[in-house]
Amino acid sequence: MSTSAEPEVGGALPPERKQELERRLALATPGDAVRGLFFNSMFELVRTLGDEAAVERCLEASGERRFFDFFNYPVSALLRVTYTAGSELSARYGDFDGALRQMGHLAMTDFFGSVMGRTLRHLSGQDVRTLVSSIQAIYRMTMSYGERRVEWESPRKGRLILQRNFMPFAYHEGGLRTTLDLMGARSVRVVGRATGPLDSEYEFSWE
Repeated sequence: MSTSAEPEVGGALPPERKQELERRLALATPGDAVRGLFFNSMFELVRTLGDEAAVERCLEASGERRFFDFFNYPVSALLRVTYTAGSELSARYGDFDGALRQMGHLAMTDFFGSVMGRTLRHLSGQDVRTLVSSIQAIYRMTMSYGERRVEWESPRKGRLILQRNFMPFAYHEGGLRTTLDLMGARSVRVVGRATGPLDSEYEFSWE
């Protein structure tokens, strides 16, 4: 589904973000793929700026013209779109990390609105802990790479550990918070941090 040419990305990015993108791209392999749903949620978010030129820049960064929600596409393309969209959205959401959190929020909102997401919520019985414990299944439905595990400290407090996941930690921070919110958890707290080039962990709790 991808084009042979790899588009340039990073002209508007700060040097440290451009270097971060380049490091992540260098670690991606042809087998690392992700569902089109995540591309489309980013385009949707950028479109809220009311600037079609910004949407076009994101499309150009992807190397594609159209994405189907449940087709697989290279994670390298998603990374290029993410950093381009982050640059476009930073002013609206405070900074680059704020834009990433909003992207993660919309991605999980869209996922749980899909047939797969609604099915998963139904199978969890609307129980927050059950859904969080099945987070490995969520990732396996939507991407071909990485490992995930949850370590519980108490019934409503734990730690999510992601290994070899390409998206910056703020994106997953936004996605995890939204997952808990959508399940009806109250006073949600999520704090993420990078622990390696493609590794991160997230402390989470709710009341």
